[in-house]
Amino acid sequence: MRILLWHVHGSWTTAFVHGSHTYILPVNAARDGDGLGRARTWDWPDSVVERNADELRDEQIDLVVLQRPHELRVVEEWTRRRPGIDLPAIYLEHNTPGGDVPFSRHPLADQRDIPIVHVTHFNRLIWDTGSAHTRVIEHGIVDPGLRYVGDLPHIAVVMNDPGRRTRAVGADLVPQLAAVAPVDAFGMRVDVLSDPAAGVTTFEDLPQAQLHAELARRRVYVHTARWTSLGLSLIEAMQLGMPVIALATTEAPSAVPAGTGVVSANIDEVVRAIRDFVHEPGLAQEIGKRCRAHALERFGLERFLTDWDAVLADLAVTRT
Repeated sequence: MRILLWHVHGSWTTAFVHGSHTYILPVNAARDGDGLGRARTWDWPDSVVERNADELRDEQIDLVVLQRPHELRVVEEWTRRRPGIDLPAIYLEHNTPGGDVPFSRHPLADQRDIPIVHVTHFNRLIWDTGSAHTRVIEHGIVDPGLRYVGDLPHIAVVMNDPGRRTRAVGADLVPQLAAVAPVDAFGMRVDVLSDPAAGVTTFEDLPQAQLHAELARRRVYVHTARWTSLGLSLIEAMQLGMPVIALATTEAPSAVPAGTGVVSANIDEVVRAIRDFVHEPGLAQEIGKRCRAHALERFGLERFLTDWDAVLADLAVTRT
């Protein structure tokens, strides 16, 4: 199939484009949100091709994966085809809802032309999608390999835009964590957290391979998100072989079952677990191995791509 989609979430797209299809990504001179094109910090196969907006009208496209509400309008303007009517379409919902939770209505609620695919069961449960067709395809990632070293007795956290997203990503918790052990924060626009005097160091926009190498040197990964979808950085840390600690919110309790890490809504328990891992590297290594084994089984790339191929095939049959 020839699939049109936008480069919205780099880690998710990295897994998706490792499938057996051709992936068409819009690009523009500004490389902005509607024209980012191919990734520059992830390794993508040659089956990912870039097209300018004015090329899409004549482009062979079998299906579009929508990820943001305004893409419905953009697809019709650029291709002269209506998603779900003239062009088979799927809406991929990455996010937990904002606003009036748990009464949040999904932008595609009640329509029947475009099925909605959620990345977690929690998201499917919490969004009000009315009579729209929905299903869940859980995350999968390209295995980064068992790379855990843990030679730095530091805490690794990964978050994007903590200055704007603040409590949603747990930015307010960083000083409390830094009182236990040095915190190394990775992600986009994390410089607002930088406070060397308090033990907080930031690392901006690292290429994925370098990010994995740096994470693997930290003793423990702490997933600080209160209200986001399941972060792929958590899964990546587990597959790297890192011990993980996560707040018991959204999908995290399911993603990190008992025995594979520590999940708690009690910040005192989180702090105690950090101390245990920082001061007991043998324990950290053992739990990290369990994390990796679970994440490979639950969030493996082959399962992810197989699930997506089944959905794409079903849609193709339905449209014929």
